[in-house]
Amino acid sequence: MFKIPVYQPYLTGNIKKYVNDCLDSSWISSKGKYISLFEAAFKKYIGSEYAVGVCNGTVALHLALVALGIGPGDEVIVPALTYVASANAIAYTGAIPVFVDSREDSWQMDPEEVQKKISSRTKAVMAVHLYGHPCDLDPLVALCRLNGLYLIEDCAEAFGSCYKGRHVGTAGDVGTFSFFGNKTITTGEGGMVVCQDSSLYEKLQLYKGQGVSSSGNYWHEVIGYNYRMTNICAAIGLSQIEIADQILERKLRIAKSYEEKLQGLPISFHKPIGDVSHSYWMCSILTHEKNIRDKLREFLASYGVETRPFFYPVHHLPMYKKESESYPGAEDLSGRGINLPSYPELSELNVQMICDLIQEFYLCSKHCCFSDAVDIAAAPQIST
Repeated sequence: MFKIPVYQPYLTGNIKKYVNDCLDSSWISSKGKYISLFEAAFKKYIGSEYAVGVCNGTVALHLALVALGIGPGDEVIVPALTYVASANAIAYTGAIPVFVDSREDSWQMDPEEVQKKISSRTKAVMAVHLYGHPCDLDPLVALCRLNGLYLIEDCAEAFGSCYKGRHVGTAGDVGTFSFFGNKTITTGEGGMVVCQDSSLYEKLQLYKGQGVSSSGNYWHEVIGYNYRMTNICAAIGLSQIEIADQILERKLRIAKSYEEKLQGLPISFHKPIGDVSHSYWMCSILTHEKNIRDKLREFLASYGVETRPFFYPVHHLPMYKKESESYPGAEDLSGRGINLPSYPELSELNVQMICDLIQEFYLCSKHCCFSDAVDIAAAPQIST
């Protein structure tokens, strides 16, 4: 157990009121008023024309791909540095994930590398807004339009992030979001697919509900999926969207505090690059030396501070591994990256203590050649 976890949800506002209303009404499954209320509130918040609630972020990606007609033999370009669900959803359709490298400055997929990977089999580009920082969308949109490709935005980690004043998920053909318990707003498990096109919206609705026709009971037009969101999850989501600004303000304040307090150390903070708003799903740092990263995490863990390493590059995982492929940017970022505690209720005192511990680690590393033996008694006291 950690005294300071890397994340925990911010559950306040009308959450108990709405969930209890679901229980009192007996509408606890995939029908009930909160599903349409949450979808309406969500699309209004991000500025999308349509929104479809689903049961998690991974199925949101799969549903988007299916509705766009992506299938066997097609190729979808996706960053090598991402959570495995991005690639898995592509593979579920029978399509092939084609990996590209990441930029050193923003840590996002490199549009120049995307251009190099476009082939006659490419059908879509999946832009993943990693750790809350938007991808450089203008060149990606231009590339997709020029080559007749779909642009899918994986916004699982980027609720509240904007590119040139526009919320992520609304620039591409379709955008997907995750509401897992560690996401900026949560429904426990849940996801959302957004789009601007009415015909695509109808396909999303069709495929998410077992392919059942809107014109007749138990008449199924296609092989669909049971990807529906429950009314209880939607009730939690509605209560979360109502306090979304408060959550985002808290997370931004924490990120600014980390950045200020970590100045002068041999680390890099994940700063916004370009005309973007970074929502800081995770406050993330890079150690300047790769061999220091795990030692720093162990040091923080010994004092009760939970952290996360960056994702393994997907092309290193056994089901996607190809010996001929190397993505040095993704590999370098993955080996040096740490996600620090980033939850909305993290106190300023605890941010200061985490930063003091990081400072102490580097002082110890510099002057004592850093030993695995840690004097826990000498640690700064962490409040809970």
